[in-house]
Amino acid sequence: MKHLEWYIARRYLSSRRKGRFLSLITVIAVGGIFVGVMALITVIAVMTGLQRDLQRKILGSNPHVFVFQTGEGLRVSGWREALERVRRVPGVEAVAPFIMTQVAVTRDVAYVQTGMLYGIAPGASEIPMSDVEREIRAGTKALGPTRSGLPGILVGVRLAQKLGVAPGDTLLVAALENVKRTASGEPIPKYGEFEVTGTFETGMYEYDQQNLYVELPVAQELLDLGDDEVGGLAVNVGDPWDAHRVAQAIDEELGFPYWTSDWMTLNRTLFSALKLEKLAMAVILFLIVLVAAFNIISTLIMVVTDKTREIGILKSMGMTDGRVLRVFMLQGLAIGLIGALLGAIGGLALVWALDRYQLVKLPGDVYFIDTLPVALEPLDMALILAVSVVIAFAATIYPARQASRLQPVEAIRHE
Repeated sequence: MKHLEWYIARRYLSSRRKGRFLSLITVIAVGGIFVGVMALITVIAVMTGLQRDLQRKILGSNPHVFVFQTGEGLRVSGWREALERVRRVPGVEAVAPFIMTQVAVTRDVAYVQTGMLYGIAPGASEIPMSDVEREIRAGTKALGPTRSGLPGILVGVRLAQKLGVAPGDTLLVAALENVKRTASGEPIPKYGEFEVTGTFETGMYEYDQQNLYVELPVAQELLDLGDDEVGGLAVNVGDPWDAHRVAQAIDEELGFPYWTSDWMTLNRTLFSALKLEKLAMAVILFLIVLVAAFNIISTLIMVVTDKTREIGILKSMGMTDGRVLRVFMLQGLAIGLIGALLGAIGGLALVWALDRYQLVKLPGDVYFIDTLPVALEPLDMALILAVSVVIAFAATIYPARQASRLQPVEAIRHE
């Protein structure tokens, strides 16, 4: 019979009653593979989604490369000349000046919140340097003009909620740099009044609860800086993953006293931890598949023990050792394929539900984000399925060899 091995394997996988349904031990073996593959696909999708989401939000709120000057505080003097030199570096798509400084923010003095104030020049670069600048250029956000005539300020949505402000309200911002002192030595920070022109939301809890944006000249005035002095230069490159190489090229072009820092270096600890966690979770969850593989071994050993007499009869009728070996390998392979396929379907369904309905909420102050992102790469899924099936197939080798080595006479006499 052309497909004799598969016919026998299918009969052995079935229950004894009419062979219509999978036997209980087969269901248990399939269930082990199913649970392992589904859990692995879901967890890997969550870890990948977390990496991608953090990367997207970090790049949406920060330039790819920062250029600073050695000295007290974050100050770059003569920035226009440095900007032109940076612009000529291969790989640089856009460059713009910025100011970044710690401030204290209040609405009515009764409640004060610290924040990070950014002075930006939205129209200075060839392309927007951040999502906030992109919205300003598109007209959905603005820094002015204001009704009160005060300088405009954009406030992170969570910071605005804490302060209880809305567009049109006035904020008092105190710079925590260049603090002067009275004759008695008491510090006097410089204050500035601003009108809230809008709020923004990046999805990053840390950014939304502390970032504020004003126009560059306004920030310079608040910090008593001249027109030729800024905090640094923001640089965007064509490929964000090429930022480190471009940063090194900028270092070589500018030399001392300039220095650079790219987004990958600034967030290296975070992404290294995520990669390590993804690897650790993958290894741990693959143990579930290994446990399922032992389940397959025990299942096939039970089948061999139960079918010893039938195996002896088949071998006495001329069935070779190789064909008996293939019978039990096909059984294990079928269990692995069915379990992996069902696990893939279950994993995809769970990933879709997590993405569609955002079933899991996270404390944003701990995890930077407030919902659980998911993203499944085809390569990850293919690798999970392939490894699972290979493990299931490998589990068949021992019981299949035991079955193929049975001697016909001894097998027939087996009770």
